[in-house]
Amino acid sequence: MMMIYGMFVFMLNTTPYQSLSREMAWRHVKNDRVGKSAKWQYIGAGEDSITLDGVLYPEVTGGDISLEALRTLAYAGRAWPLIEGTGMIYGMFVIESLNETRTEFFSDGKARKIEFTLSLKKVSEDIREGLSNITADDLLNIVK
Repeated sequence: MMMIYGMFVFMLNTTPYQSLSREMAWRHVKNDRVGKSAKWQYIGAGEDSITLDGVLYPEVTGGDISLEALRTLAYAGRAWPLIEGTGMIYGMFVIESLNETRTEFFSDGKARKIEFTLSLKKVSEDIREGLSNITADDLLNIVK
């Protein structure tokens, strides 16, 4: 297993992705001051998005059924956990978009090659954000 999104499993022989890119942001605001240089204040984490790019060869790997399963998850409109095969938990994500390009067709119009791009957006709080608000007393209460 490469990764699991909700109940959808990305595997080498079904729906492999060839690249994973992640973009994370942190928000800072500028506070202008009279007679002094501006100060910047950290106001929290920004957006976290992951993009998976892959190529499907329906004769060998997944095809229409795999993409339809992803569309079904997207139409559900809810967040699903994204977990890497190594055990790394990315958090709760929603499908923002699914793009596909079909090329190299059979005589009946079925594609031999399907390139896809799946864009996911994180909607849950990062565990590090929750931990940043914990005091020493909170930790002691957990241990008791």
